[in-house]
Amino acid sequence: MEMLLYISALLAAGGFLILCISLAVTLTAVKKTLNSLADTVAALQKQLDGITTETTELLHKTNGLAEDIQGKSAKLNSVVDAVKGVGTNVQQLNNSIGKITHSVTQSAEQNEEKIAQVVQWSNVAMEIRNKWKTRKKEYASTSTERYPEPQRALPPVDDNQK
Repeated sequence: MEMLLYISALLAAGGFLILCISLAVTLTAVKKTLNSLADTVAALQKQLDGITTETTELLHKTNGLAEDIQGKSAKLNSVVDAVKGVGTNVQQLNNSIGKITHSVTQSAEQNEEKIAQVVQWSNVAMEIRNKWKTRKKEYASTSTERYPEPQRALPPVDDNQK
């Protein structure tokens, strides 16, 4: 019986040894897995740091662009207001021109007879002027033929007196 105790103790010690060895193998595999996991987490941490830095820079650039766009939008609003004012002024000018045109047309219609008389008198004046020019030319051409210019005798020029 003693021997049985020794065999059972030996079997228990063998089982315990196998348990310890398998536990050591398992813990070694878990250690390798945890080391690999720690390396992966460290690499992810580095990548996240890079992404965070790039995201921060991108956010700063976006904020700068938004401020620039707001400034340009404010400037553009003043230009739009100015163009709107020009449009209003042009519309008022068109209205004024329309009123003036209507006034001139109305005045012309009212003074149509007077305008016709002025045109007739100006035509008469032009005819009189043309006739006067024609007569003046005729008189000038005939006057030189009627009365020729007298010739004057000049004293002889002495070359020694020069």
